[in-house]
Amino acid sequence: MFGVEVTGAVVGAEVVGDQVAIGFYLAYAAIALSLVVWLARTLFRNGEVFLADVFEDDGLARAVNHLLVIGFYLLNLGYALLLYKVEATLTLTGAFNGLVSRVGLLLLSLGVIHLTNMFIFWRIRTHGDRKLVMPPPPRYSMPPKAPTGYGPAATTA
Repeated sequence: MFGVEVTGAVVGAEVVGDQVAIGFYLAYAAIALSLVVWLARTLFRNGEVFLADVFEDDGLARAVNHLLVIGFYLLNLGYALLLYKVEATLTLTGAFNGLVSRVGLLLLSLGVIHLTNMFIFWRIRTHGDRKLVMPPPPRYSMPPKAPTGYGPAATTA
């Protein structure tokens, strides 16, 4: 009978009050916002040097860095809000588990997005180092065949 829901109350576990539940939701909002803002500022500050090396133009690197930060905010704050689900009945352990799992999912998404960006810029950098060079002429494995008795050269006899 433990953990079975009966008409809005949980049997065997105490349902937390609205103020405690709101406290957990506010804690999640504060943690999520802090993580996203801190990471975006860190990436903005440290990423500009890397982008300047990739693009070899300081103005373009700054512009791309600003656009990446805006996209980072939109994507991660949107995902943080999607994780923000209010439950009708909430136990203290359920509230704590929900807080930890939501912050964990947010951290995982931040890490995946960061590593994906790093991989993309690494690829841009390695392909940018390649010079446009003409390919070598093709080598024939068989010498061309000698002409046969057909055509204009064969009719002169």
